[in-house]
Amino acid sequence: MLAKSDRTIIAAMSDVAIAKVRLLEAEKAQEPQVPVEMIHTFHAGVYARTAIIPPGTLITGALIRIATLLILNGNALMYIGEEKPVELSGYNVITAPAHRKQAFVALSETHLTMIFSTKSVTVEDAEAEFTEETGLLLSRRDVASNTLKMMEA
Repeated sequence: MLAKSDRTIIAAMSDVAIAKVRLLEAEKAQEPQVPVEMIHTFHAGVYARTAIIPPGTLITGALIRIATLLILNGNALMYIGEEKPVELSGYNVITAPAHRKQAFVALSETHLTMIFSTKSVTVEDAEAEFTEETGLLLSRRDVASNTLKMMEA
C-alpha cells in the first residue's frame, strides 16, 4: 500500500535507489515519449524550472547534484528511494538535497517546480549547474515545449 504524505523534507538517495531509477528510465526510453511542457524562469538570482506533467505520465529526473526546493502541485507518486513510492496530493513545498534521481507518475495534471539560487542567466548554464546528465533533460529533448521567462531583479 502506498503511503499518503505531507512530506516536506526528503533525503539524499542511496546508489542502489538511483540505480533502480536508471533501470526504469532505460526500460521506458524504448516507449513513445509524451511531450512535457517546461517553463524556465530566472528572477532575482533564482532559477525555477516547472514541468507540467500530463495525467498518467511517468517521468524520471536527471541525477541532481545540488540542494534545491521542489514544489509539487497536483497528485503524483514520487519514488525517492524508499521501498514504495510516496503519494503527494495538493500543494507541497519540499526541501530536497543533492544526490537524488527521482521518478514521478502524475495521477492528475501535476506541476513540478525545482528552484535554486544561481548566477546563471541561461537555461543551458543553469541545467549544467544542477546536473551532469543534461542530455537526459526533457528541456533538451523537446525544445519546442520550453518557455523562457526572464524577469528583472
